[in-house]
Amino acid sequence: MEKAVNKYETVFVLNANLTEEATAALIAKFSDLIASDTEAPEVKEIGKRKLAYLINDMSEGYYVQMDFSASPKFVAELERIFRITEGVMRSIVVKKPE
Repeated sequence: MEKAVNKYETVFVLNANLTEEATAALIAKFSDLIASDTEAPEVKEIGKRKLAYLINDMSEGYYVQMDFSASPKFVAELERIFRITEGVMRSIVVKKPE
C-alpha cells in the first residue's frame, strides 16, 4: 500500500540571539529531517524580523519557511520535534490546498 503524501508549508521562528552557525545548523537539521521522509524541502530564509509581541522577553526572531511533501504521520513527528528543540520559539505547519 502506498502512503498518502500531502503538500505542506511550515514557518518557524528561531531565537534571534543564536549565532549564524547555530541558526544554519538548526535550519539544516529540519531540512534533513524533512528530506528523510520524502524529498528535500524548498527553504526560504526570511531573516530577522520584529515580532508582533514579546516571546520569552524577545522582540526579534529569525523566520524560516519550508515547503515540502510528507505523510500526515511525519508532520505530527515534525511538530513534536519543533516543540522540544532548543532555539525554536514558535512554529506552525499547514496543509496546502490541492
